[in-house]
Amino acid sequence: MSNTRLAHRYAKSIIDLSIERNQLEVVYADMKYLQAVCKASAEFRTLLASPVIKADKKEAIIKAVTAANVSELTNAFTKLLTTKGREGDLFEIANSFIAQYNELKGIHSVKLTTAVEISDSLKQSIQQQANTVNPTGTVELETVVNPDLIGGFVLEFDNKLVDASIQRDLKDVKKQFLKNYYVSSIK
Repeated sequence: MSNTRLAHRYAKSIIDLSIERNQLEVVYADMKYLQAVCKASAEFRTLLASPVIKADKKEAIIKAVTAANVSELTNAFTKLLTTKGREGDLFEIANSFIAQYNELKGIHSVKLTTAVEISDSLKQSIQQQANTVNPTGTVELETVVNPDLIGGFVLEFDNKLVDASIQRDLKDVKKQFLKNYYVSSIK
């Protein structure tokens, strides 16, 4: 179950603590790592959320996965999460931390989903275009390949969505056929 308010509060606390200890960039890298681990392994997320597995076992597993790859502060934070029974929210907390960090640093995330892989020159061109639209901050471009789009692209930027995919066009045509707009005009 999603708990964005809780994730926001925990992320805010670790941001404040990392700023206080002058380790914001280190903890940001740690959270990116934790986010990647959670994205890559649905089993890991399921394990963290499982009420059957005891907290000390979860703590040992988290430590085994992250010990060599994250800082002491992040290790202490994950230990606190398991002590409080919030380890199941780790993925959401990491996502919230990254979002708050981006807001703090003026970084805007742009997600481009295409049907096929795009070239590096096109990525750079899109990044430059986004930077001209938003001169006050930095733009971080994430590209995703989704063959289901058939063609075109889907662009997500600052909670806005531009869907110029063939998949969406086909869905629109299907809706028109299902509603059968033209039958009433024949009579």
